[in-house]
Amino acid sequence: MKRGALRRRAKDISLVFIVLVCATLVLWSWDTTPSSAFLPPDSHFLKLEPEEKVERIPTTLNTETKDSYSSATPFVNKDQSKEDQTDNKDKKEEEEEKEEKQVEEVTDSETDQGKTSTIVEEQAVREVTVSEPKYQKTPTSKENKLEHVKEEVAAGEVEAKTTHIKNTNSDPEKKTLATDGERTEQHIAKKDDDSSSTARITNQACNYAKGKWVVDKHRPLYSGSRCKQWLASMWACRLMQRTDFAFERLRWQPKDCSMEEFEGSKFLKRMQDKTLAFVGDSLGRQQFQSMMCMITGGKERLDVLDVGPEFGFITPQGGGRPNGWAYRFPETNTTVLYHWSSTLCDIEPLNISDPLTEHAMHLDRPPAFLRQYLHKINVLIMNTGHHWNRGKLNGNRWVMHLNGAPNTNKKLAALGNAKNFTIHSTVSWVSSQLPNHPGLKAFYRSLSPRHFVGGEWNTGGSCNNTTPMSIGKEVLQEESSDYSAGHAVKGTGVKLLDITALSHIRDEGHISRFSISASKGVQDCLHWCLPGVPDTWNEILFAMI
Repeated sequence: MKRGALRRRAKDISLVFIVLVCATLVLWSWDTTPSSAFLPPDSHFLKLEPEEKVERIPTTLNTETKDSYSSATPFVNKDQSKEDQTDNKDKKEEEEEKEEKQVEEVTDSETDQGKTSTIVEEQAVREVTVSEPKYQKTPTSKENKLEHVKEEVAAGEVEAKTTHIKNTNSDPEKKTLATDGERTEQHIAKKDDDSSSTARITNQACNYAKGKWVVDKHRPLYSGSRCKQWLASMWACRLMQRTDFAFERLRWQPKDCSMEEFEGSKFLKRMQDKTLAFVGDSLGRQQFQSMMCMITGGKERLDVLDVGPEFGFITPQGGGRPNGWAYRFPETNTTVLYHWSSTLCDIEPLNISDPLTEHAMHLDRPPAFLRQYLHKINVLIMNTGHHWNRGKLNGNRWVMHLNGAPNTNKKLAALGNAKNFTIHSTVSWVSSQLPNHPGLKAFYRSLSPRHFVGGEWNTGGSCNNTTPMSIGKEVLQEESSDYSAGHAVKGTGVKLLDITALSHIRDEGHISRFSISASKGVQDCLHWCLPGVPDTWNEILFAMI
């Protein structure tokens, strides 16, 4: 018995001795080695900016993280792209290096009519329906969010991504442009001036063309059946035989930033004593009517003044309509106008006295309206594209001129080249005028896509799909799908209002077979139902100005 007790006591003493030796070694090593040796390297620490700097840039706190945009189906490309993911499980381990495999961007070939080819559209449909993307788990730690904000602010722009469009079966319904927490922390207590300066800082780094369509129960922004004062009945699908209106419930959500919510009163205040002008074709007219409905909320406004004559908009004798409209909101002295210029170049009759005369189409001259009234405009939005085809030129008896004489340049005889030349010429001229008009902001709006399948508008072409986001819901490309527009504005003071890719995946939003004035068998797969896609163009414009 005594021996057993002695053995147990010896074991206890041995354990105590071992513990003391270990403690001694730890204390010795602590004294001889700096404590920082046990910590991760400095590169692994999150260096935060002062709290004030983070709060002054609220809209960079995106409601979506990079991981939620990972796997996707290409917009134009057939190749898949991969994004390596960062391992965040152990902060003491070195972060794995990210590798991003870029795929070569291939833009849609554009025909003389400025349309996307049917073959490419059908390929996009087949590719989108292959598989449903897998969403990655979103980091929730405060450190990761703050680090993301710091990186965006420091860089001034987001990291380049490959060209993608992602399609999913789940459609998140969001009632606000940012999460409730972000709105509470960043916006509610702000003054209007602070909000405006913050928005300007964010806009410099935001690519509004990247993002996705989401369902929003608060849409549309106005009623298509009640906005009769501003909206033509031929574009008000609520007045047609169409019965499904899910397309009205979609809102565009940019990927790397929040987009300021449009409010008519806020727009008028921002545009006080200013004039906004749309100059372009019938798609420009749709954007103009959309803007008028958005400002008024689709309600009748008897106080709004018709100031068309101030800009030369007078219905000619025997003419059906003037070549533009202009309206002024008296409470802020804000003018919104539209001028018809389908080719964005100067067109003049060769013989004024002959009603059947040919018209000179001066490729190197901007529209006479811009030369005459540019000094009265504060925000200018230009567009062209779909009238550059032989049918339009021959039907209107337009003859291309260069340097004041009929064109003899064989390269410019091709309509695609003539269109691109005209866009570059007019954009360059407007840019050259900016120093003379310091308050002028100029935009060129990229091409609005067509969705004719199986033919043209007069040869049985159709766009029968009525299901939103059936060919995709997301755009992740950096460059515009309208190469001509993107190239034209480079190096100029004119900004690009890029709407091509985000509109391309909204094939269900066209007037289609529901037109009340079209002939039997003829579908409109060019113009949009309103309310609809052009409202988003104006929301992006509002954010950019």
